[in-house]
Order: sequence, then structure tokens, then C-alpha cells
Amino acid sequence: MSEMFGAMGIARLKAGLAAKEFSAAEVAQGALARIAEADQQVHSFLEVTEQMALAAAAQVDKAIAVGTFGEMGILAGVPVAFKDNMNLEGTRTTCSSRMLENYVSPYTATCVEKCLQAGALPMGKLNMDEFAFGSSTETSAFGPTRNPWDLQRVPGGSSGGSAAAVAAGLVCATLGSDTGGSIRQPGAFCGVVGLKPTYGTVSRYGVVAFGSSLDQVGPFTRSVEDAALMMNVLAGRDPLDCTSQPCSADFTANLAEGVRGMRIGVVPEFMEAKGLTDEVRQKVADAIKQVEALGAQLVEIDLPHARAAMSAYYVLGPSEAFSNLARFDSVRYGYCDPGHTDLGSQYDASRAVGFGAEAKRRIMLGSYLLSAGVYDKYYYPAQQVRTLITQDYQQAYEKVDCILTPVAPRTAFKFGEIGDPTEMYLSDMFTISINIAGNGGMSMPVGLGEASGMPVGVQLISPAFHDANMLRVAAALETVYGPAPVAPDFADGKVA
Repeated sequence: MSEMFGAMGIARLKAGLAAKEFSAAEVAQGALARIAEADQQVHSFLEVTEQMALAAAAQVDKAIAVGTFGEMGILAGVPVAFKDNMNLEGTRTTCSSRMLENYVSPYTATCVEKCLQAGALPMGKLNMDEFAFGSSTETSAFGPTRNPWDLQRVPGGSSGGSAAAVAAGLVCATLGSDTGGSIRQPGAFCGVVGLKPTYGTVSRYGVVAFGSSLDQVGPFTRSVEDAALMMNVLAGRDPLDCTSQPCSADFTANLAEGVRGMRIGVVPEFMEAKGLTDEVRQKVADAIKQVEALGAQLVEIDLPHARAAMSAYYVLGPSEAFSNLARFDSVRYGYCDPGHTDLGSQYDASRAVGFGAEAKRRIMLGSYLLSAGVYDKYYYPAQQVRTLITQDYQQAYEKVDCILTPVAPRTAFKFGEIGDPTEMYLSDMFTISINIAGNGGMSMPVGLGEASGMPVGVQLISPAFHDANMLRVAAALETVYGPAPVAPDFADGKVA
């Protein structure tokens, strides 16, 4: 049975390294052994970067030996893994698609590079829905990831591999990306902390794009403190990404301040939404009561255009995806179908084979929405709705400091349970408006649903570039609910 270093928090792990209770090499070897043991059941990893992890560990041990460990970065000696739409030089970056099955990254994404510079041990690349199109990780061309809490259920998506790897205790932290809920929803399904920062807080350079005006990178962890530490690593201006913004904030600074005096917004319409299950509604209501008991003032708010967010998103998202996926043409990038004598038939056949069903569905929808005579009818009104939704949030934040809502309408569902794409899209009904407005949002686990026995999360939403507000509320809730545990079947070195 391998040592579960991946189940330790960042602070505990670094304290153990500093005290020489164990070496970074032992951490890397223990995490690698644990992945080999447990991930056969979960399938969160697509590639394990053993040599990279051991080389990084050697650098940490060298610093410990010469007394410079304290000068290393926040993640020195910490096992971290990355969603497979993030480039890491020398690894395959497949986006879980046959289209990029053999693509080897020639460079490293800024978010990944920042983790490496902070001393992280890079453990590998993580499974996802193909090109981030999905809410269950079932659309991966390389097989689905399974939820560590129940292997018959999905981990959510599109960052399902990132959430599951943390929930199973394989690594301390992972990176995911969120276009319409792809960090927060799998965070809720797997019972871990999942944080989507304000758009522009983290560089998108080197992250394969889905919707360029919606995508944002963020961390999965088991504690709020670890999420804040990851944000201290990730946030900041990147000259390679014109949408990134300067950030000098310490995201850990106000975690201990509590919520007394804060105004927390609740949205009655969300709590009565069609499709919200009783067990999720009850857990969210309990969390609202806990926030009030901790000293916060509850304020009912209205987001009148939030109900239109789903419609706007499925115009804007596919339109941007259609544009971004045009580069995968079998000539510049992507799978090349053999045996064709002309470029046209090669292009058609390569995309037909290389893309999965959901990717094709979104390409076709985006192509239609951006076509002549249709653009003015759908795309332009969707951008107008985007402005209205953004204004709704701005007006709400004149009254409140943070908003608390459900993350998803239900807990993790079983494989194959949802076959209708439209019903699958509703998994993100509470999360999509935050991406449209660009605000920060995070998922915080608040226990298990009474009927399903599966994790339930609440969503905390902050004003733009005030992500510390939601971290402060999450830290207060964590004093009630505790840090996220490793899924029972994988705790204490067990393998399901």
C-alpha cells in the first residue's frame, strides 16, 4: 500500500518536507505508486509524467539539503496534475480527442509553467470531455473517468479527471478549465473545492480554447486554503495573453476573518428552479442558514436575465468553438485520414473521424449561427443578453458582497442515465451566467445528499476581481463542514 502523499494538504506536505519527515523523492514515488494502484478504477489520468515528477523532486531535495527550501515557491514538493487541454512541453495534449491523439506539445502553458516555477511535482495530464464539450467526461475519446464516491456515476465535466484525481487522493491539487461550469460542477459532483476565478485573473496562453471569451483556468483542491494558495501561484498578468490582468492580491489574507458583517445574496428563483432536486435544495438551504448563523446578513436579490443565460451561452459558446476548431484541418493540426488524393476529401474525412459526436454537434451549430442571415437573428441578440446579465450582477453587488446558490440541480448521475444532449446541458443551469458575466465563482462541498448519498456543493459568486470575497465565505463554511475528505473507498490507502 503506497503512502497517500496526494491526500495531504499543501501546508502539511511542505511542513513534512521542511522537517525532513520524508523527502520530495518519496513524495513523488508515493504519488506515482498511488496513481498506478488506484487510477485503474478511476481513469483520471491520460498520461503520467514519471520522469518529470522525479526530476522536479530531485531539485526540491537538493534545496532541502543546502538549506534553501524556504526560498522555493509555494508548491515546492507538491504533486499537481493538469487537465489535458493545457500544454506541457514533451507531453501529449489531446483534449481527449482522436483529432489530437498524437499531438506532442512544443511549449508549456503559462498556468502550468507557473506551477512548475513554484516547485510543483508534475504528475501528468488528466481526462476530460472532448475539447471540454460536456458535463460528465463521457465524451472523452479515451474512455470516461469514474466518480471516486461511486464508480457507477460520472465525475461531472468537462474537468472530470481533474476533480476525480483530487477526490481519490491521487494528487494534492489539479488545474481545470471552466467555460460554463466545467470546474464548479465536477467539484460539486466529486465533493472537492473547485474555483473558477474572474475572467482575466489567470492566463489562458497555452490552453486549447473552447470559448475564448468564456474560458478560465482554476484549481481543484480539498481545502479552501489550498485553493487560495493555488490562486497565489496562478494569478497575474501574462504578456502572452492580452486578456490577463495584473494581480498582486494574497488570496489567503482574509480567510480567517469570518463572514460577520458580510452581506450574502440569495436568489429565491434559483431555489425554486425546475429540476432542482429536493436533496440539493435542502443542503443549499442548510448552508444558507449556516452562513447566517456565522454572522452574515442574508439579502434576497433578483437576477432577472439569468434565465436567458442558457440560451445565450449555447449561441456564444458553439460560435466561438466553431471558430477555434477550424484550425484542426488535418494539414496544420490534427488527425489526417489516409488514402485521399485531394485536399477537400482529406479535410472532410479527417474531421469526420477525428471529432466525436458532441464536437461535431457544436461545430455544426456554431457554423449555422454564424452564417449569413442567421448571425443577426441569434448571435447579436445573445451578446445583448450578455450585457444585460452582466448588468444584473453589477446591480446585485451594490447590495451584497457575495452570492450563494446551488452549483448543479442534482448530484452525480449514473453513466448512461442522461442521453438527451439538452438535458445534459441543464447540468450547468446555475453556473453558466457567471461565465457570461465574467465573475468569479467556486464550488464548496457541504455534505452528502440524503437520497443519493453523493456529494453536494454550493456555489459562491464574487464581484469581478474580488475573488477573495468568495474565498472568505468558503473558509467560514469550512469551519462548519470541514475540508473535503478523500472519497471513502480510496481513503487510508484503500483502492475501490
